[in-house]
Amino acid sequence: MSKGLIGKKLGMTSLFLQDGSYVPVTVLEVGPCTVTQVKTAATDGYNALQLGFGNKKAKRVNRPRQGHMKKAGDKLFSILREFPVENPENFELGHEVNVSIFDIGESVSVTGTTKGRGFSGVVKRHGFRGGKSSHGSTSKRVPGSIGTSAWPSRVTKGKKMPGHYGVDRKTIKNLKVVDVRPEQNLLLIKGAIPGPPSGTVLIKKK
Repeated sequence: MSKGLIGKKLGMTSLFLQDGSYVPVTVLEVGPCTVTQVKTAATDGYNALQLGFGNKKAKRVNRPRQGHMKKAGDKLFSILREFPVENPENFELGHEVNVSIFDIGESVSVTGTTKGRGFSGVVKRHGFRGGKSSHGSTSKRVPGSIGTSAWPSRVTKGKKMPGHYGVDRKTIKNLKVVDVRPEQNLLLIKGAIPGPPSGTVLIKKK
């Protein structure tokens, strides 16, 4: 069994569980993923599956990559990722892995890319409370003093400053699987997941 799959974030909603609790969930479209390469300890030094997900036009894929993917069939994939596997000999090129590898109630880790927010100030980027709004204040959202007087007479490394915010790779661990719907390739996970709608995510089993 593969240790994970590639998916796409569709958005968030909420639902009632059988015990009557009302929980927020993130809806993911997971798989089906196609095995494009089988890696073994004998040939590659480790056991893993390379999986393909999503479709891509042939004119947007270079020829070496096309040749690699066509060994597994006629599809061209937009995303290729590797996942560890215990018994790679059980898989072959072109084999499809779907969302049914996950079970309701199990814990998973989800990796995504956070939303890009461009150049942001310290209030938005670091959560600074800001300055006064009254009495003629001109320092509502500015960082304020950043110096260190005569010694060491420089801005210390790691100082929280305005700058580029977002587009970071983040992993959220121990998220609970609320529902699995293989007929729709959907996975419902409790809580929020990094990234915008339609963002690519990697779902890994513990």
